[in-house]
Amino acid sequence: MIVAIILFLIGMALSAFFSGCETGFYRATRVRLRLDAIQGDRFAHGLIWLANNPALFVATTLIGNNLANYVTSLAMVLGASSLGPSYRAFFQSVAPLLFSPIVFVYGELLPKNLFYQAPNRLLRFSGPVFLGFSLLFLPVSAVLWLLGRALRYLVGESPEQLRLSLARQELQRVFDEGHEVGLLRPLQRQVAQGMLTLVDEPLSRFMVPMARVPSVRIGMPTEEVRRIARRNQVSRLLVIESNGRRVLGYVRVLDLRRSSAEQLTEYRELLAIGDNVSPISALTTMQAESTVWARVVNASGHTIGLLQSDRLVDSVIEASVTSRSA
Repeated sequence: MIVAIILFLIGMALSAFFSGCETGFYRATRVRLRLDAIQGDRFAHGLIWLANNPALFVATTLIGNNLANYVTSLAMVLGASSLGPSYRAFFQSVAPLLFSPIVFVYGELLPKNLFYQAPNRLLRFSGPVFLGFSLLFLPVSAVLWLLGRALRYLVGESPEQLRLSLARQELQRVFDEGHEVGLLRPLQRQVAQGMLTLVDEPLSRFMVPMARVPSVRIGMPTEEVRRIARRNQVSRLLVIESNGRRVLGYVRVLDLRRSSAEQLTEYRELLAIGDNVSPISALTTMQAESTVWARVVNASGHTIGLLQSDRLVDSVIEASVTSRSA
């Protein structure tokens, strides 16, 4: 009977642990885990790795819960076997009715509620143990992970799409919580949601073909450059080589007015941004470099279009207004 009681307590502990960790992983804020990882927390690195590999995490949780159920059932069987023949049949019939509420409350409901209320704090203590179980269950989890990869291959859903969807949901929850506690004003929240909607948009949607942008040649008289700017009603012009083959940069009309040179000899270089970069990353890079124009290059390094920061900002504002009306 003592062995049965010990096994029952072990099964309850395992059930509570894996049930709580499952809720904690889905509830935890990945931004906070990332901050802990940046500060050198190696367990946070492991948790982020598990969060980025949901198939392995789900496999570990399923194996752990099945192990807990098996240990709990084995404890009941051993407990019934230790009783006399007259009580054995009665205990086998009544034990499930007596212990099911205990297993449900203390092995499922209570730990899930605790991890739901404080996911990051509890994962900080239980995360290392969960990582240990992940390594222990790895031979079986690897088989389930391979089956999941094969299923994704047949369905056609990439892990990157699932990862971006989970990250977007987490960021949306961060915005909602920040608005509830007063850290984000309604307008700031709308702008953040507008930026979030543009993450998956291709950069080619926002770029302008180079041929549609007014340009001048290097060495051209300054007065002629000013006339071209006035005729096109623009404040910036592209600067190309004298033979017209390569774009050198751009010049601002304000810089021409400050300069006393009779010919165009100075210009601002164009920042190069890859076409595989998200619009928000491109806007952040342009603002960090204090530039309003950038050229979009493909994998071969060839310029395929021009990117304007004001157009990106207008797109964010438009997306914010659309999300508000929706």
